[in-house]
Amino acid sequence: MAAYNKFESEKFFLETMARIQRNKVEYKVLYINISKLKPKNRHSKFVRVVARMFDNMVAIAEGTMFVFNNGDIVILGKNITENLVDESVEKLRRGLITDPIWTSQGAEQFAKLYSYEDFDGIIGRVNELILSGSDDDAPQEIIPVDAGQIEAVKAHLDAMDIVDIIKHQSVIKIEKAGQYSKLFEEFYVAVKDLSANFDKSLDLTANKWLFLYLTQTLDKKTMASFKFSSIKNKSPYVSVNLNLSSLFSPEFDDFIKLLKDNNQSLIVEIQIMDIINNMQAYLDAKELLHRAGCQILLDAASLEMLQALSVDKFAPDYIKIFWHPLMEDYQIDDNVKNMLSNIGMDKVILAKSIDEKALRWGIKHGIRSFQGPYIDNLEVALIRNRCPSGKTCSASDCLKRKKLIAGVVRSRCAYLDILESGVEK
Repeated sequence: MAAYNKFESEKFFLETMARIQRNKVEYKVLYINISKLKPKNRHSKFVRVVARMFDNMVAIAEGTMFVFNNGDIVILGKNITENLVDESVEKLRRGLITDPIWTSQGAEQFAKLYSYEDFDGIIGRVNELILSGSDDDAPQEIIPVDAGQIEAVKAHLDAMDIVDIIKHQSVIKIEKAGQYSKLFEEFYVAVKDLSANFDKSLDLTANKWLFLYLTQTLDKKTMASFKFSSIKNKSPYVSVNLNLSSLFSPEFDDFIKLLKDNNQSLIVEIQIMDIINNMQAYLDAKELLHRAGCQILLDAASLEMLQALSVDKFAPDYIKIFWHPLMEDYQIDDNVKNMLSNIGMDKVILAKSIDEKALRWGIKHGIRSFQGPYIDNLEVALIRNRCPSGKTCSASDCLKRKKLIAGVVRSRCAYLDILESGVEK
């Protein structure tokens, strides 16, 4: 019975369900699967925020809310309608748009409304949660990094060999139906991989200025890593996201020389907000980069941002617009098409393209270059079609190996030359 005591909310839910059995036809149960989200989106603080978002529904439904041990939220009430659920979930979706659940079949199961005919199934599920007695899925407490911890993180990063966690992702240009070419490859270190190598419970991005300080060290490590053979022969056109301040460092001078020795051309990705915060530094950096034969990419743009800014004065070689499903509201917007046309369609990349809708939207607006999960999956499908092991390796394994540039996981591929071919035949 000790395990049962850990599930007070689950126990209260079952007791409540038992009390309403005579009138259960009047009730509905909304089950919100917070436990299906990525760990960073299901820590205890986030669960409390989500619970508050559904307070209004609880009031309308004359209902009761239960927050389970694994973070799942359950609402039992009389007036819960599909429309009411859709409105609440849409607000939540906008704040969680990068979570994989929205790009998988699991999205339909994220928030599910059950009528009385299905109550036995819900009761059985909750009983299973209790009997399992496991805390494995309990929300993880994520602690924001503070100034006292950042030096320890930085020291750990200084000592790390980051080659094994560096990933690369292609930017693909659609020449015509069924024909693709690789524009360039972006090399990066994911913050979640950095956290996993230090402390998974520490949120390295919580403090903007501390994170900026940390990324300056990360820039140096990333640039230095290009001397390894596992990177230097990857692609003739490479991109790296760097802080403006890193472009004026001795390490960047060495980086440029290294790439020239490797016969590689560099595209420097700079966050638009970094530029806006220090326009003069950007203008100086632009002159320095073009003089060195590098190209400039404005990163993390939105349509609203581009409409408000005079892009001409930035004189970029490329611009990455981040796809967001709400962009579908623009449909075929002539103003958007004209704005993108004025920038130059050859310069525009639609990044974070999560599905075919993003691709269709981009093509309808004249965009031909794309990056994101949908493009990654397209590359993997083409690779597996050519690979002798294509039917024995899973798509997810192939994708993991494709993204990495070194390490044990990648070494398990028996056909590395085909793995690296991507869209190229």
